[in-house]
Amino acid sequence: MPTLSPPRAWAEIELDALRHNLGVAREISGCRVMAVVKAGAYGHGLEEIARALAAEDIAFFGVANVGEARRITDAGVTTRIYLLGATWEAERVEVVERGWTPCLSTLDEARHFSDLATAAGTVLKCHLAIDTGMGRGGFVPDELPAALPQLEALPGIEIEGAGSHLPSADEDEAFTRDQFARFSEIVRRLGGRDRFEWIHLSNSAGLLGYDNSPCNLVRPGLMLYGISPLPGDQDRLRNVMSLKSRVTLIRELPAGHGVSYGREFITECPTTVATIGIGYGDGYPRSLSGKGAEVVIRGRRLPLIGRVTMDQIMVDATGAEVSVGDEVELFGPNLRVDELARKAGTIAWEILTGITPRVTRMHR
Repeated sequence: MPTLSPPRAWAEIELDALRHNLGVAREISGCRVMAVVKAGAYGHGLEEIARALAAEDIAFFGVANVGEARRITDAGVTTRIYLLGATWEAERVEVVERGWTPCLSTLDEARHFSDLATAAGTVLKCHLAIDTGMGRGGFVPDELPAALPQLEALPGIEIEGAGSHLPSADEDEAFTRDQFARFSEIVRRLGGRDRFEWIHLSNSAGLLGYDNSPCNLVRPGLMLYGISPLPGDQDRLRNVMSLKSRVTLIRELPAGHGVSYGREFITECPTTVATIGIGYGDGYPRSLSGKGAEVVIRGRRLPLIGRVTMDQIMVDATGAEVSVGDEVELFGPNLRVDELARKAGTIAWEILTGITPRVTRMHR
């Protein structure tokens, strides 16, 4: 067997930091937690993150679809799984068989779940999705007084929870405060905690920035992974993922020499160029080209030069102590992912979930 070489690009994932951030979510909200682990636990590794959090007495895992639910269940994790999005007919037999918890947006899907559960000799626990402004799914509030009695009359399902979603908790405080008030009033009119075991609204921004007392369950996602969507709370969280690579080559280029595709960057003087073994094929955004992005080598920030290519990037290492093989931090404790996202013209969520499978995850 040949000796395996180390990875060219890898992500170090600190599970103690993940647990710390979960503790912050609990402390701030005073609620039980549904840990949102969709999109491969925001790029951190679905099964590994689920196993780590399953030992922390969370109420649910929140996933986007049945494929993610299946992976968690097949990994031997027994924590309840909540499907954050709608399902279609072909998926629902497995939902019933596995006992996953769907959210309901229409009477038709509720009837189908009830029929399947009745045929299987079971009762499926479901949550009522209420559309208070997201526009992506759920019952519009005016539909609820007529719909809820019909839902509760279905023999194969049990409506154990009610939830909604915040579309702009990190952008529009006035709308969000009104949304909390409207959701609270809707749930109260439907029977409140006497009728629903679980009541939930807050994502990370809602949890951090607003009064969660109308609810007893919160759904943190981004903050679990160490990034606050509200700047005032960042110091309470610990970084979970660090994206790293290594210097593969160091060269001296003369003045007037182009760097990377398109020759958008031309050296103005003799320049030390360090090549690094990562690119957009690993999830390092091509949109960072020419945007003032930096990397960290030996504790020093060095500027990206030229376009990001599929497998490599180049930085100006002139005057720096840099050697082939040096470790490079693309983001992490010394260069936060949200800073990178701003320069790329996107959001931290997209950067994290865009780290591709060829980047080795190292859970510590």
